[in-house]
Amino acid sequence: MELVKQNHGSQWDTEGATAQSILFKMGNEYYGLSISLVREIIKPLPVTRFPKSPAYVEGVVDLRGRILPIINLRTMFGLEPVAETDDTRFVDLQLEGLDVGIIVDAVSEVMNIPQKLIEAAPPLIAGVEGKYLQGIARLNDKLIMLLDIDEIFGQWKKK
Repeated sequence: MELVKQNHGSQWDTEGATAQSILFKMGNEYYGLSISLVREIIKPLPVTRFPKSPAYVEGVVDLRGRILPIINLRTMFGLEPVAETDDTRFVDLQLEGLDVGIIVDAVSEVMNIPQKLIEAAPPLIAGVEGKYLQGIARLNDKLIMLLDIDEIFGQWKKK
């Protein structure tokens, strides 16, 4: 995760290194990923599906002339499917060697999470393999699962 110095007046304000993250919801759980990976957040677009794709691959969208594969993290993580709502968003990620979009139930906020509030992830959490997590942040009454995007999408990245 990218480290930045935080000097904003928020309830998580501390001196020292922070992880600047975008927070989103899937069900009642909060997840986070490094903001440096996010190109943009958009409302869902029509998806063109591919036959015989893995269940978590929704298909592709035409995003202003760019073909973007769309992955359903809920399905990939074995979570119950939910209907699209007004809060559903596609998050366009730009990884080294891979452009991909993920579907999230709702984008919550962008925040700097102090490194001292991030703990290592246990090997198995609620059916999601621990290898997909960089850690878990405790923020007031919320636990935020910080995703390891390189681990999740590493098999598709160009080498």
